[in-house]
Amino acid sequence: MDNNKIPQKQHNNQLHGVKLVDIIERLVEKHGWEKMGEMLPIRCFTHDPSVKSSLKFLRKTPWARDKVEKIYMQDL
Repeated sequence: MDNNKIPQKQHNNQLHGVKLVDIIERLVEKHGWEKMGEMLPIRCFTHDPSVKSSLKFLRKTPWARDKVEKIYMQDL
């Protein structure tokens, strides 16, 4: 059997299986858009924020996604 085709377990990755949309929705529910914009001052949180615009930006911008994921992890 080819070991490259066996799915690797992600023992220490707490984000494994968590969708970006779920992360954004949970953070917005807890903090609100205004607080999110204060914690991470990026346009998708500060100017006419929406889940859709946030997803679009965060999927294209790894450094911003990393910061959002860190905020989410701190909230756990």
